[in-house]
Amino acid sequence: MWDELGKKIIKEVEKEVMPYYGKRGKVIDKNIYGDETSIFDKISEDIALKYLNDVNIISEEIGKIDNGSEWTVVIDPIDGSFNFKIGIPFFAFCFAVFKNDKPYYGLTYDFINKHIYEAYTGKGAYLNNKRIKIKEFDPNNISVCIYAENININAKRVRMLGAFGLEMCLVARGAIDACLDLRPKVRLVDIASSYIICKEAGAIIVNKKKETLNLELDHKKRYDIIVANSKDFLKLI
Repeated sequence: MWDELGKKIIKEVEKEVMPYYGKRGKVIDKNIYGDETSIFDKISEDIALKYLNDVNIISEEIGKIDNGSEWTVVIDPIDGSFNFKIGIPFFAFCFAVFKNDKPYYGLTYDFINKHIYEAYTGKGAYLNNKRIKIKEFDPNNISVCIYAENININAKRVRMLGAFGLEMCLVARGAIDACLDLRPKVRLVDIASSYIICKEAGAIIVNKKKETLNLELDHKKRYDIIVANSKDFLKLI
């Protein structure tokens, strides 16, 4: 049910928002975090909301709606909004479902590559219906995405791609070893869907104290987070 609904939403979102890609869409408001809400953010969110009746909702633009349901849907209408508006081809739609506050289903959609990352808790992670998993850790060939100050990791490749939820999926598919945001800056809407996907792909998800990171359905909370393919990677930090 949730996977079918998520894919229905992304199909409509893609059709309606992609004409705005690279065009610096009109700013129409500010969201609950004080960030600019562009017209494409609002269009994406409104499309999702029209399909979500009688469930609790947490979304980047509107915040939290409590309908007293056992189901909560967490949405980031455009993960990587800045990339989207200036034409950098790395952004996503994020859709996560929680049942009684527990992770249930996650979908992160990479618009440019038409990559659908998804996972039901306990059933593995998939990219376009093919099973994915983290890559084996190789200390001589480390690739990471890092958002932090005063950290030195002996990595062969370091990136900062501007859409943390989608960067997490790179760990899940085995493209990179880890992604980190230690500032802390990420919010529930940024990571909820990819958290489920990464867990199901075998990733370790901890905070900067290296304690297991458990998500709370709190739209205001900020997280520091490390998503890694190995405990051996954590020893480098």
